[in-house]
Amino acid sequence: MIHALRLIRTPGVGPVTYRQLIARFGTAEAAIAVLPDLARRGGGAAPKVPAEAEALREIERVGKLGGRHLFLDDPDYPPLLAQLDNAPVALTVRGDLSLFTRLSIAMVGARNASAAACRFARTLAHDLAPDAVVVSGLARGIDTAAHVGALPATIAVIAGGLDNVYPPENAELQERIAAEALLVAEMPPGTEPRSRHFPYRNRIIAGLATGTVVVEAAPKSGSLITARLAGEAGREVMAVPGSPLDPRAQGCNQLIREGAVLVQTAADVLEQIRPIDLRALRSPAAPYAGAPPEDADEGTRRTVADLLGPVPVAVDELIRQSGAAPAAVQMVLLELELAGRIERHAGGRVSLC
Repeated sequence: MIHALRLIRTPGVGPVTYRQLIARFGTAEAAIAVLPDLARRGGGAAPKVPAEAEALREIERVGKLGGRHLFLDDPDYPPLLAQLDNAPVALTVRGDLSLFTRLSIAMVGARNASAAACRFARTLAHDLAPDAVVVSGLARGIDTAAHVGALPATIAVIAGGLDNVYPPENAELQERIAAEALLVAEMPPGTEPRSRHFPYRNRIIAGLATGTVVVEAAPKSGSLITARLAGEAGREVMAVPGSPLDPRAQGCNQLIREGAVLVQTAADVLEQIRPIDLRALRSPAAPYAGAPPEDADEGTRRTVADLLGPVPVAVDELIRQSGAAPAAVQMVLLELELAGRIERHAGGRVSLC
């Protein structure tokens, strides 16, 4: 556990790279030992790996907050989330872990939501709560209304650490969710949320749920990102229609036009997700694991690097165009990521930093 936490807290080691390192080298401790050589092959300096004492301090701090760490191979780790190819390696949690094993619905929407939309979200969450857990992001507007309506059948996923409250006015609600329901964070304690953290949080919200409901959202909003991530994960995407005269409803109407299911009541939502086999929540398929990376030669490194650019491209496309073995391409990408030269995106895509 200590070495796993050290590895995932190392700069350049994201969830996909972590899994590939474990698949290739067996243990977190063994992977840490080879990081300098891998980064050198990728053309960068060795990443700074946290010391064991630093990892122990984080574990102690989470414990003092009343929480604990959940790692990907932990039996209490949420089964649906584990199926994502970029599932968080380590979560910090406070509250009732049994909520992870219940049928769950994500509910998201605008921060500056209308009063009518907030009331609708609160009522919809309340009506869903006897049958399903409502997952949201504890933001202003729709998220807050959904949590309040569903308590105690709710999971809040926050963008910062467990000890950070954002927005500040939700301090009391966040503490109540931790005490009566479940609070989840991917970032270590002491982390204040930054704009780059919210897409990571959104993938967790979508990954925890069998379906996502968007209540009110503008065309370019984080809520639509969550809906897109849910669709990419093979989960149901639903939207509540709104007036075409309200810009805050245009995102939902756009989703419906593109194929999202129109829902207006809790019965509509449950009808969409109940055909899903609930045994997957308790006995899920094995977590996603790609082919273990294998050593690549210099020619393959040059070919893959030349194919990369600032526009994200699918890893499968790199494999096709390079003509190299998938495992070798994965190793080149792993080396480049550790060197800080590439960035991974949703949908198995990569780009140069």
